[in-house]
Amino acid sequence: MPLLPIIMPQLGESIAEATIVSAAFSVGDRVEADTDLLEVETNKAVMGVTAPCGGILKELSAVIGESYAVGATLGYLEISEEDAERLGLNDAPPVPVEQPKKKQNSGGDTSKAEKKTVKPTVSGLPVPAHAGGATFLSPRMKARMAELGLHAADLAGVAGSGAGGRVTIDDLERFLQDLERNTISPASSMRVAVADAMRRSWTRPLATVVLPVQLDILLAHRKQQTVKAGPALYALRALSIALSEMPATAGRLIGDRVIHPRSVDIGFAVEAEDGVLVPVIRHADQFPLVDLVERYNRLVELARARRLPGSDTGGSIATITNYGVFGLTMATPIPLPEQSLLLGIGAGKITPSWDAEKKAFVPVTEAQFTLSFDHRVLDGGAAGRLLQRVSQLLGTPEKL
Repeated sequence: MPLLPIIMPQLGESIAEATIVSAAFSVGDRVEADTDLLEVETNKAVMGVTAPCGGILKELSAVIGESYAVGATLGYLEISEEDAERLGLNDAPPVPVEQPKKKQNSGGDTSKAEKKTVKPTVSGLPVPAHAGGATFLSPRMKARMAELGLHAADLAGVAGSGAGGRVTIDDLERFLQDLERNTISPASSMRVAVADAMRRSWTRPLATVVLPVQLDILLAHRKQQTVKAGPALYALRALSIALSEMPATAGRLIGDRVIHPRSVDIGFAVEAEDGVLVPVIRHADQFPLVDLVERYNRLVELARARRLPGSDTGGSIATITNYGVFGLTMATPIPLPEQSLLLGIGAGKITPSWDAEKKAFVPVTEAQFTLSFDHRVLDGGAAGRLLQRVSQLLGTPEKL
């Protein structure tokens, strides 16, 4: 009977590998078409590897807890001749799963298999992924840091004893020994991914403008609706319209060119286990608010369960984050590396506002809105006008 390889699929635009979480079947079990054979975890979500047709699970070489690259063979499914012909399976012999190579340390002993894992640690020390070089560190230090999976940011608090205050190998080893005396827990894959994204974001000059926005009209409009949208969705819709009206503010600076997006896709932050996921509403400027509520709520639930499909993440122009749900009145959130804008919403507070007609202060519900932006792309004036336009649109929620 023909053997069909079970291949690690491409689980998202920027996903290069995934970790095996569980197996739904044992070798010898019969499986049906479109059944999840394996559950795998990326740094964004938990997804399934599906059987393209029915058959018998002949081999399962993937190991739970191990990470495998996209395209890796995870096992084999014994299928019928008809399914093999339909799927275009050739007569080439099965290719065994490639095992990770071992590397030798300086003493000639075989070290741990060289591969990425979901818990990049150094003797239990949680560290960021994707270690890079560091300025003012010797080549030997850089090599040692790369070996340990450390980044220069991890040594920010280490006082160097070398020439010019440089951190030496001895400084590093003492630092690691001192850390081992503390309570240590491994960093989750989500926390590692967030740390890496924020580190890359911070390589740009970021700035924030702030504007108080009155919410009474918005809240009254929401109260009258049968299908109720949250403040974040109101803001998302308003920002999408503002960006469509002011396309110059939606660009990304790549070299000496500003790249403008093909569509107004807006992400929104959802708190998940040990991190934040950012689902994306595509073409947000082309649909009225009422048509976005069901899609928004569905994406929130998928994000909280870490079941977001790759098509609903990445590639957005900007993100909305409602830090007001934590009682925060103002913050300076950081845009994702591939974005230039992040709109933040603070907690609504009852504040006095001067009414020129009544010639008296009246109570209003007001929230601080922040717009964090890449200062290479926008100046304060353009960012301020964009935020003002968002405020104006929120003042006429019936037009959203």
